[in-house]
Amino acid sequence: MRLAELSPPGQTIVIGSLLFTAEDIIAFAKKFDPQPFHTDAELAKNYVFGALCASGWHTCAGWMKTYIAYRDRERARLLAEGIDPPKFGPSPGFKKLQWLKPVYGGDTITYSTALTESRALMSRPGTFINTSANEGVNQNGETVLRFQGSVLEFE
Repeated sequence: MRLAELSPPGQTIVIGSLLFTAEDIIAFAKKFDPQPFHTDAELAKNYVFGALCASGWHTCAGWMKTYIAYRDRERARLLAEGIDPPKFGPSPGFKKLQWLKPVYGGDTITYSTALTESRALMSRPGTFINTSANEGVNQNGETVLRFQGSVLEFE
């Protein structure tokens, strides 16, 4: 079954939520984005965000973590119902990445995705490119992350 049959374009799907703790923020930042406002709560008070906040890449990684978990659950559900799940390939990338608000320790971000387009690739019969609108929203209803993603799908 194709993704467009399971999730018609425009249908928003909540894929999961993730709690960002100060410990997680610091651990991620020390490995991947070691800036003082991500790694030291005391130093972060003197920066533009006013407190320790997650790297934008951490919020993106949170989206991917919840997306993969959602996709695994959906695959298992479909197989249990006797339905062949979509066959995804690699992602050719993303566009229009926006980090709209900082994510602080204690924030819970709820992530979503919505298929916006699915089109056949003329150069590769049986291959489709799916484009999606993706977001992360904090517990106050504020959008903190937004981007356009794409992934290949095979018949």
